[in-house]
Amino acid sequence: MIGVWVSFFIWTVFNALFLISLPKRPQIVARPLVSVLVPLRNEERNVVRLVRSLKQLTYESVEFLLLDDQSTDCTYELLLKETKEDDRFQIWQGKPLPNGWVGKVHACHQLAKQAKGAYLFFIDADVELKPAVIEKLLAVAAAYDAKLVTGFPSFHPSSLPLIGKWLVPLQHFFILFHLPLFLANYTHMRSATAAHGACLFFERAAYEAIGGHASVKSELVEDVMIARKMKEHRYRVILANVGTHVVCYMYETNKEVWEGFLKNVYIGLNRSPFFVVMLTMFYGLFYVAPLVVAPLSFMYGAAYATPLIIVIAQKAYVEWKTERSISTCYWMPISAAAFIALMYASMRAKRYEWKGRTYT
Repeated sequence: MIGVWVSFFIWTVFNALFLISLPKRPQIVARPLVSVLVPLRNEERNVVRLVRSLKQLTYESVEFLLLDDQSTDCTYELLLKETKEDDRFQIWQGKPLPNGWVGKVHACHQLAKQAKGAYLFFIDADVELKPAVIEKLLAVAAAYDAKLVTGFPSFHPSSLPLIGKWLVPLQHFFILFHLPLFLANYTHMRSATAAHGACLFFERAAYEAIGGHASVKSELVEDVMIARKMKEHRYRVILANVGTHVVCYMYETNKEVWEGFLKNVYIGLNRSPFFVVMLTMFYGLFYVAPLVVAPLSFMYGAAYATPLIIVIAQKAYVEWKTERSISTCYWMPISAAAFIALMYASMRAKRYEWKGRTYT
C-alpha cells in the first residue's frame, strides 16, 4: 500500500520536468511594445506596492494601463497620486458593468481596447513583479513560439491568514500532481490547460483573433477559459514556472480566502458532483487518512507514519520546485480536508460574491 504514495511522489517529480522555467539570462533580439494591463476594484491596500513594482521594471518599451473598476474606496485617488509625473502610466475609470459580463473580464476587455502594445500582459492588482519579468516572458514566448505564456505566482506564507496557508499553496500542488504538463505545454489538448490571471502574457494578434476577453465574458474562471480558447484556435500556450518573478499577496482575511476559492472550485470541476465525490474519496483516503493513522506508529511501528512522511515530502518537493518556502508542506493533510469542505460548500452555493458583486 505504501507503494501508492511512493508512486504519487515519483509521478510529481517526473511531471515537474515539463514545467517550463524562465531563462536566467534572456536573449531578446526584438523589443516590441508591451502593454501591462491591470484591472483594480477596491484595491487601495495594494496600489502603492503594485505601482512601485511596475516602475522598477527594466524593460523599456512598455506602457502601463490601470483601470479602476467602479471602486468604492480610494483606489482611483491613490493611482493618480502614485503615478503622477510618469508618462508611461495611463489611469482609466471603468464603465458600468453590462448584463452578461463578469466584472474582471469586462475590465480586462476595456483595457485591451486602449492598449497599443504588440504584447498584452494582464496581471492582478495584488501582484508584485520582479524587474526582469517582461524580458523573460518574451524570451519564453519566442523560444516556444507561444501566443500565451502564463503561470502561477508565488506568495508569502507569512502574509496569509490561517485558511490561506491551507488552501493557497494547493494551487501549485494541483498543477504538478494532477495536470499532465507535457500535454499542457506541448499539445493543443483543451482539457490539459491551466492558467492564472495574475500572469497572462498574450501576443496581441492571437488574443484578438480569438475574440479577446469578450469571448469569455460570462466566465468566472476566465483565465483558464481564455487559455482553452487559445488552444481551440491552435495557438501554443505555455505554462511556466513564474513564481520567482510574479509574487502575489493574496487575501488578508479568512473570509476573503474562502470567498475567493468558493467561486472557482466547483466551476473549475465543470460543476460535476461526480468529480466532487471522486476527489473527496481520493483526498480523504490518500491525504487526510495518513494524519489519522500516523499516531498508531507509536504502538505498531513506523510503517503507520510512513504515508504521512511521504505526503509531506511530496508537498515539500512541489514547494521547492516552484521556488517557494517549504514552510506550508506540514499542513498538507489539513489542506486536503479544507479542500474537501470547500468543494461541497462551492457545490451547494447558489450564488458567489466577490468584490461587492454577486454571480450565479
